[in-house]
Amino acid sequence: MSKRLRSSEVCADCSAQDPCWASINRGILICDECCSVHRSLGRHISQVRHLKHTPWPPTLLQMVETLYNNGANSIWEHSLLDPASVMSGRRKASPQDKVHPNKAEFIRAKYQMLAFVHRLPCREDDSVTAKDLSKQLHSSVRTGNLETCLRLLSLGAQANFFHPEKGNTPLHVAAKAGQTLQAELLAVYGADPGTQDSNGKTPVDYARQGGHHELAERLVEIQYELTDRLAFYLCGRKPEHKNGQHFVIPQMADSSLDLSELAKAAKKKLQSLSNHLFEELAMDVYDEVDRRETDAVWLATQNHSTLVTETTVVPFLPVNPEYSSTRNQGRQKLARFNAHEFATLVIDILSDAKRRQQGNPLTGSKENVELILKSISNQHSSESQDNDQPDYDSVASDEDTDLETNAPKSNRQKSLDSDLSDGPVTAQEYMQVKNALVASEASKLEKQSSVSESDYDNPTVPLELEETGSGRKGRQRSVIWQGEGSIPEDTDTAPSSSLPSTEDVIRKTEQITKNIQELLRAAQENKHDSYIPCSERIHVAVTEMAALFPKKPKSELVRTSLRLLTSSAYRLQSECKKTLPVETCPTTDIQLVTQQVIQCAYDIAKAAKQLVTITTKENNN
Repeated sequence: MSKRLRSSEVCADCSAQDPCWASINRGILICDECCSVHRSLGRHISQVRHLKHTPWPPTLLQMVETLYNNGANSIWEHSLLDPASVMSGRRKASPQDKVHPNKAEFIRAKYQMLAFVHRLPCREDDSVTAKDLSKQLHSSVRTGNLETCLRLLSLGAQANFFHPEKGNTPLHVAAKAGQTLQAELLAVYGADPGTQDSNGKTPVDYARQGGHHELAERLVEIQYELTDRLAFYLCGRKPEHKNGQHFVIPQMADSSLDLSELAKAAKKKLQSLSNHLFEELAMDVYDEVDRRETDAVWLATQNHSTLVTETTVVPFLPVNPEYSSTRNQGRQKLARFNAHEFATLVIDILSDAKRRQQGNPLTGSKENVELILKSISNQHSSESQDNDQPDYDSVASDEDTDLETNAPKSNRQKSLDSDLSDGPVTAQEYMQVKNALVASEASKLEKQSSVSESDYDNPTVPLELEETGSGRKGRQRSVIWQGEGSIPEDTDTAPSSSLPSTEDVIRKTEQITKNIQELLRAAQENKHDSYIPCSERIHVAVTEMAALFPKKPKSELVRTSLRLLTSSAYRLQSECKKTLPVETCPTTDIQLVTQQVIQCAYDIAKAAKQLVTITTKENNN
């Protein structure tokens, strides 16, 4: 962090003490509870980042702190500062308010509806107003007054506005003036550091000409932020842009898997996308990486009873109304990809981004992104499924939270198959995710598909790192997990509909979550020798929780939740054992193991949450 946050700081939305999250594009600090609502709105509304447990470019953090300290929150609460608002009963949320509906309704009104932002007088031609605002932004970024520029952006000024008389954009002006924080703000609102002015020069060029070398380097980082973030997610490394290295491409360690016809077909379809569609897909995958990483931080930083509170992880990318229904559905589908499938997609995107930037064109038909996603996540059970079943989740409301346990079986099954709720994804959904095959492994795993429903996770193939310009590679032996730890079907036992008490399940869940948090803290602090003892404690807690339930539960939801819980605990132990010093492994391999460990912990937490939800619902009926 660029500087220590003062202890007097409060949440911008409810005034709770010591906020530990930031909304980057709003220039505010927020507490845990309000952050859970921000996340459910989506990154197009609020881009959240933890102040301590997430890496920050120093100047980006400085930009947020400057906006917060200079009253950026008054932009979003302008009309609430009017004494008339108090008289009319309009007020902001307080720390004591419930998350739902009180805080959630206030936050949605504040940022989604912009209900309290100062409104300009209505004019017949809105485009003229936007142009005027953009011209004001163009002239304001040469100064250090960040809140003025944020106010203009909130009113509709365009960060990429090309000034017809000046022949450049606001980012050109900020770069020439050496205004680093203005450049950060403009970039958050979509300004492109690669845009050329009327003289063919980019903002990077002007920063270098003006001797603002750190700003120039930061602008290059911003230019490659998408591909850098994807590479760092997979292997914990970023390119050395100073040395002219702009891409790091991780690769599957067993490259022979990439030779399958399905894998080649999926890659070919990706390559045939138009640049516009490819950029859209890449941005959607970037958003999904952000969702997954933030979920991991969320689980690691909550107190150990979080799983039974109102605030939860966000199970899929929230709907962006500016996108088509098809694109929103495709974005939601990304949440169903397991770690290996998602890594396959990310690697293909990184490879093709590098190819396109180097001007190596491919001609072909314009494939729909929907087909790309279906190719990469080729479910081995698709032939036996009902052809009428939707390929994607319905575009769900973030308020659809109840399990439809009282619905007829056909409707309930449809809900599980095609709809995601605001809580963690149901166990049935996770069974579908984990049963989905990576295209390149379809032929290998098809033989196993009839063995047991509880072959929950696909084998994970470690990655090796290809660094453009250096050629350094690391290999690690592939360790295949065969789906241990499933709940065996006892054919001699009659199905039982009895469930343990909600209190017992909650108590065991809190024990599991406490152990998970200990593991995630070890991951954050790179204490890899703590992985195995942590995983063993988690396994004991999971076994004790599973023992609460009957050997053969009547409820399919309970059975699938228990399968997810126990199989994930076994796989967690398997992943943690890879940290044993049997052979010397590159640091990047440890990073990959850590990603798998976090994913397993995440699955265990979701399964425990699901069992709490089911037992609470059933015992209250």
